Amino acid sequence: MDKDEFYRDILEGLALYTRSAFQRDVLKTLSRLDEPALAEALNKNQIASKLWLADALFDAVGAELGSVVVLGGWFGVLPAILLHDARFNIAHVTSLDIDPRCETVALALNDTHVRAGKFTAVTADMLDRDYARGASIADEAPKLIVNTSCEHVEAFDRWYRRIPDGQLLALQTNDYFACSEHVNCVPDLASFQRQAPMRDVLYAGERELRRYVRFMLIGRK
Repeated sequence: MDKDEFYRDILEGLALYTRSAFQRDVLKTLSRLDEPALAEALNKNQIASKLWLADALFDAVGAELGSVVVLGGWFGVLPAILLHDARFNIAHVTSLDIDPRCETVALALNDTHVRAGKFTAVTADMLDRDYARGASIADEAPKLIVNTSCEHVEAFDRWYRRIPDGQLLALQTNDYFACSEHVNCVPDLASFQRQAPMRDVLYAGERELRRYVRFMLIGRK
């Protein structure tokens, strides 16, 4: 038995035991697509950050999320976590990323919700979206816009100005300056709050992870 088959058998057994549709979708994605970066997308820090967001979002906003747009959605792990979370009532999630390789992976990782008509992946630049008109696939204004990749957005100020006043936002960034792809890190939570000023802050916090600190804001611009 080779190593891939060994780990696939373990994942299949765990998916059967937990009856987790998310685990089944992850397994099918790993079996069908050769994307090494999935290991990073599903690592401990990434999952911990997304579970933290889900918990804070539920406490701050409640169960009714309606239509959600996730910017810089990468491989669609956060949409999968939110859509599989029984606490939330979500009409639809659109995951948007500028990298064209992400769309196929995100659709596979969210296969359960694609078939239910509740998930869409889009290849696009967040700086090109007309947020006043709507950023969802149906061009309806979303109730919630999520951007957990603020550290990757070089033109952050220009993007933030495009967000309409009153829009509900959930944002994350970090202080991991050592990563060359992180072009917009902040040293602390106060700096993040100055970078993304909100008229109504529902949550502001930080969490220390391995190698860096992650910062999060939830509120209305």
